[in-house]
Amino acid sequence: MAAINSPVGKEHPASDRLREQAGAVAKDVQEMGGIARDAAQEKFGQMQENASELCDQGRDKVRQAARSLEQYIAEQPLASVLIAGGVGLLLGRFWMRR
Repeated sequence: MAAINSPVGKEHPASDRLREQAGAVAKDVQEMGGIARDAAQEKFGQMQENASELCDQGRDKVRQAARSLEQYIAEQPLASVLIAGGVGLLLGRFWMRR
């Protein structure tokens, strides 16, 4: 701290001290940027894992629904044909009104 109390022009001029301090600040900012980048990459990785898990869960639910529908059709073929015909009739009428 002697350099701060010393008169201007002795050991370290103010411009040199300012330059040194600016360099230290720049280094700190770079380190903070690196830390922020690493944190963002970690969070992105976690989000990818979560999205992958949700996608797998959704895929499993769709497969379950398809199996349930296939089972219903196999157990109730007449009802399935009547339901499909009714849906087709409704969609056909809706389509014709347009």
